[in-house]
Amino acid sequence: MENGLSEDLSDSTQLPESDNDQRVYFVPYRWWKDAQDATTSDESDGNRGVLFMATPPSSYAGPMKLINSIFNPELAFNLRREENSLQNGESGEVGISGRDFALVSGEMWLQALKWHSDTKVAAKCGKTFSAAEDDMSDVYPLQLRLSVLRETNSLGVKVIKKDNVTELFRRACKIFSLDSEMLRIWDFSGQTALFFINDKTKFPKDCQQQSDQELLLELQIYGLSDSIKCREGKKADMAVQNYNGIHSSGTSTAMNGNAGNTSTSIFRSNSSAFFGRSGEAGSLGLTGLQNLGNTCFMNSAIQCLAHTPKLVDYFLGDYGREVNHKNPLGMNGEIALAFGDLLRRLWAPGATPVAPRTFKSKLARFAPQFSGFNQHDSQELLAFLLDGLHEDLNRVKSKPYVEAKDEESRPDEEVADEYWQNHVARNDSVIVDVCQGQYKSTLVCPDCRKVSVTFDPFMYLSLPLPSTNTRTMTLTVVSADGSIPPSSYTISVPKFGKCEDLIQALSIACSLGIDETLLVAEVYNNRIIRFLEEPADYLSLIRDNDRLVAYRLKKDFDNSPLVVFMHQHMEEHYFHGKLTSSWKAFGIPLVGNVHNFVTGSDIHNLYLQLVAPFRIPPDGTLDNDLDSTTIEEVEGMVDNTGSSPDGDAKPCSAKGVELPSDSELQFYLTDEKGMVKDENIVMNEPVPKIGLHKRFNVLVCWPEKLTKQYDTSLLSSLPEIFKSGFFAKRPQESVSLYNCLEAFLKEEPLGPEDMWYCPSCKQHRQASKKLDLWRLPEILVIHLKRFSYTHSAKNKLETYVDFPVDDLDLSTHLSHKNGQLSHRYMLYAISNHYGSMGGGHYTAFIHYGGDQWYDFDDSHVSPISQEKIKTSAAYVLFYRRVLK
Repeated sequence: MENGLSEDLSDSTQLPESDNDQRVYFVPYRWWKDAQDATTSDESDGNRGVLFMATPPSSYAGPMKLINSIFNPELAFNLRREENSLQNGESGEVGISGRDFALVSGEMWLQALKWHSDTKVAAKCGKTFSAAEDDMSDVYPLQLRLSVLRETNSLGVKVIKKDNVTELFRRACKIFSLDSEMLRIWDFSGQTALFFINDKTKFPKDCQQQSDQELLLELQIYGLSDSIKCREGKKADMAVQNYNGIHSSGTSTAMNGNAGNTSTSIFRSNSSAFFGRSGEAGSLGLTGLQNLGNTCFMNSAIQCLAHTPKLVDYFLGDYGREVNHKNPLGMNGEIALAFGDLLRRLWAPGATPVAPRTFKSKLARFAPQFSGFNQHDSQELLAFLLDGLHEDLNRVKSKPYVEAKDEESRPDEEVADEYWQNHVARNDSVIVDVCQGQYKSTLVCPDCRKVSVTFDPFMYLSLPLPSTNTRTMTLTVVSADGSIPPSSYTISVPKFGKCEDLIQALSIACSLGIDETLLVAEVYNNRIIRFLEEPADYLSLIRDNDRLVAYRLKKDFDNSPLVVFMHQHMEEHYFHGKLTSSWKAFGIPLVGNVHNFVTGSDIHNLYLQLVAPFRIPPDGTLDNDLDSTTIEEVEGMVDNTGSSPDGDAKPCSAKGVELPSDSELQFYLTDEKGMVKDENIVMNEPVPKIGLHKRFNVLVCWPEKLTKQYDTSLLSSLPEIFKSGFFAKRPQESVSLYNCLEAFLKEEPLGPEDMWYCPSCKQHRQASKKLDLWRLPEILVIHLKRFSYTHSAKNKLETYVDFPVDDLDLSTHLSHKNGQLSHRYMLYAISNHYGSMGGGHYTAFIHYGGDQWYDFDDSHVSPISQEKIKTSAAYVLFYRRVLK
């Protein structure tokens, strides 16, 4: 059997004579077969291979998936040679399942790669084929340990975790998993014959003798994605059709541009591609971008541009010939080249999540504002990138000087065309071709009524969000006498209202008594940092993530000092390996009134009254009736000298619940931050300096034993003014995208900082300005201005914008209608922002043919239904023109 097997293998395969690349490549069988069928007309021996079936090791009887797992240190299986399998692979369903692979030599791999990169187009360009960098980046090595099992005509294969990079071992576990369909490997390289012959002199150069029983072979894996098989069984042909569906806007469906484009790109949309006939997760543009550290804003913008139809065609084609290295306004072509390389990697068949480090470094070099790893605005990056790509790809090498003529007494159409021709005479790039439109801007002087009309280009529309009338705010109301526990109230106030509006709405919500008032304070780090006492202060000073407390006081509280209690408890922690204890602040400050002349006993009893609602009764549940004790009742248990009627007995509330003794709590006068202990407050002794201040601060130190008797978590809970949540939900109020567009186009006066110089008055005037859409681009980018800025605050608008998906009709908003072009658009991408101002997270939703959308969340790409793409997180919308 040994000799027979050796003779069959040696007769049926021959080693390539070229010494350029003697490595063994592991490729999808269908990819190899397509090239062979197209380049070979006969069934010569050179096209015949040996079929091996993958089986579990003979010593293992359990499920294979329990062995070939990334949690095990090694992967093991056998390759059994099938009798009478010397054929060219034409019979049955070989290669159709997506679980068939081929072993080919370096020369064979290069020949197949050459065919797949369209040699006819390369010949027309007069270029000699060579493996591109994109091809080589899809090749990775895998170390295999082989042993010859002659008694079963098999090869024993082991992939050891320590021999390979962890990521490559993980991929191997997916490739060689035998828990579903059978795995078949065709050897066209002839190398397996050499293993059985055991002629070490003829082993491939990447094969070494590891031991008497094992050989170490470095296998070159090509054309396989991170996920070996799409479990839904979708075909690669369907993925290509989806891609073509995206690009069906009246142009060629070829991925590298028009049908006549002389491109040397390796990407072909009419091929079975690199994965048999099974679609691969992560293939044909469904590839994520790794987050390098707060780069989700960049990933979101890039994915939207990388799925813009005309830009994909352009950068997968021969765009390098248009790179302008000498444009002083550009970046030496480096941004365009870096973006083109990144886009090709995202659209490479079988690509795994890409780390955009090179692009990030180029971005940081030419736009230092995006350097480092802070969160940024995806729209600001998009604006820079579109402008940078335009300048790097500007076909105009020497920009002519142009001067606009006087527009008076000439038709708008003539003036607009002249402005546009002047613009494209200096700016001519694929970005201008695809993304730029034209405004009509009209300025009117308020004094002399002079009218000035200009026609300016635009790259995107920045639409305001019509403000809603109200703002939702959540505050916590705390009693200043301990009569009721804290309660949170959510109220609606005028969006641009004042503090008096807030207090009025909150007074109604909490049923404030006629003899009561509210003192609002902002709490941060367990202390009050400011009181909001000016009724005329604007609510815009209060941010959504602020935490406010409203103290419920008697109206005459101004006649007596106000005491602010802050709390500390002892906390144990390790310092330099030793267990130590220190005081730590906790809870929200409590506020109450005292008389001008008070003793330490008054301070003690007032505090005990304020914390009474938080005490845990013996049965372990909070009893809110406990808080009905009044300050007067507690004071009644202490005589004028500060001692209790029962001598040494601990004070009790009116409900008979034992309160903590004086020795258990320590009181100190302190500063506003509660950081210092100025003076100890002693029972029965007057508290100094009380009458000199309107407010004074007291620090209360709690022993550990006492904290267990109170619900300190209730004391510490304090909600934010507005909690948007990580995933924004649709609010009750919404606005239409058409409303946003109308707000953008309406006439309004310029601000004082944007005064216009009137050529008639010879003065700067606060003119009125009106914008109109004159010329629409093929790709319309709409930026929703969610982030608002004032002199004192920054806020994000969570307004839900109801935008069209399939039919954005701008015909009624266009002042000049070109009868040759459509004014209707279809949505194909969304850049989303979740969270609050200055933080949060960016993702992208991308349309991928038919009704299928995908959620691009950094390196994770997953399907999402069209019903879920419309959220209040939508930030930048990408539309493409629909043909009439």
